[in-house]
Amino acid sequence: MIKQLTLTVLAASVLSACSMAPKYTRPDAPVAADYPAASAAADKQQRAHETGWRNFFPDQRLQALIGAALANNRDLRVAALRIEEARAQYNIQSADLLPNLNGTFTGSRARTPASISPTGIDSVSSAYQVGLSLASFELDFFGRVHSLNDAALASYLATEEAQRAAHISLVAEVAKAYLAERAFAEQLALAQSTLKSRGTAYDLAKQRFEVGASSALDLRQNEALLQSARVAQVTLARQRAQALNALTLLVGQPLTGFPEAQPLSAQNIVTDIPAGLPSDLLTQRPDIRSAEQSLLAANANIGAARAAFFPRISLTAGIGTASSTLSNLFDSGTRAWTFAPQLVLPIFDAGRNSANLTLSEVRKNIAIANYEKSIQSAFREVSDALVARDLLEEQIDAQRRVQEAQAERLKLADQRFQNGIASSLDVLDAQRELFSAEQDLVQARLLRLTNAIDLYRSLGGGLTESNSVAATTK
Repeated sequence: MIKQLTLTVLAASVLSACSMAPKYTRPDAPVAADYPAASAAADKQQRAHETGWRNFFPDQRLQALIGAALANNRDLRVAALRIEEARAQYNIQSADLLPNLNGTFTGSRARTPASISPTGIDSVSSAYQVGLSLASFELDFFGRVHSLNDAALASYLATEEAQRAAHISLVAEVAKAYLAERAFAEQLALAQSTLKSRGTAYDLAKQRFEVGASSALDLRQNEALLQSARVAQVTLARQRAQALNALTLLVGQPLTGFPEAQPLSAQNIVTDIPAGLPSDLLTQRPDIRSAEQSLLAANANIGAARAAFFPRISLTAGIGTASSTLSNLFDSGTRAWTFAPQLVLPIFDAGRNSANLTLSEVRKNIAIANYEKSIQSAFREVSDALVARDLLEEQIDAQRRVQEAQAERLKLADQRFQNGIASSLDVLDAQRELFSAEQDLVQARLLRLTNAIDLYRSLGGGLTESNSVAATTK
């Protein structure tokens, strides 16, 4: 009996190799073959996915913050646990591919009263059985179990890719939050310096007003500038504190014990990363790979839904020994076995199987749309970053010239005022414009650095800590 059962299971495994799932064909990428803006980077430069985040971000403090975030961030921890969850679900599903054997022991005693006993007297009977049992093992002739197993595997791989995408996003978000805090710190320092200088100017204006050397209008204009600088200082102090809170949340621990922060001008972030071709995104972006795995899972579920229209055959069997007494349970002649195959043929299900198949096909179409959308979103992110890369360089250069011109204007206006040629209005206006130009220059530098990070992330960079060996040997 054991030999027959083994042969049956092996034969079932061979015959169940077929699958009714549609043949998978990767959808065409719904984007152009090239980016609208040509990349100014040389092809000899390392690609984003080959560049480790420690090589991309040379700031020691930022490196330490990213390392702490990867170890402590709760969102990333949940994403990692999702992988364990998906792996366990896959293991549960794959267990149905093999028969489940159980050791069994049963025992029973029953008393039959004389009124219903065939012998007319009270009787007590006993039965004991021990052995191995095979419980409802499905012979997967039409690939239903295999399709469900393929779907579970694809879902697990999709979750794993989603965790990689979360890893990349976290690296980029920590870097952007850190740079935003640095920008607010620099702008706050400018506001504090401006507030101090305007306070001195207000005191001088007040003294001139008290001796009759200037009008009340000049005094109020100096006071307005002083108060506007105070408003800017308070606003920037609040924004910097909130930026620190956001950075603390991303890092997952207090921001103590880290290396000293560096100014924006010292952030030598790599900006000349080559973009390659849009088709490269299919392999470089984990979010696109995750969407494709979800599509594969939906495709496999169609195979399971199609197999539901066909007969389902399952085996239940057992082998062991049986006796009416425990002492004779293992004596010769007590061997017992059962073999109960079952065939279930769908006849009428009120359209349930048809609805399940339609549902599976609709879900596949949804997965295709999501996959195509992920490609289009990635294409746009890269295109936007490439367009901004060159233009931001020009913007910073122009903004620097504006700041230098405003500084020279203030110097000349102050000289003309001291010589009595110009009014104090020219000086006050020059002070206001210089402060605005200085703030805008800091913001432009932040935009340039943030754009470099966005391009790095959108090209799949940030997954590895250091440059890959393959990349460094090129």
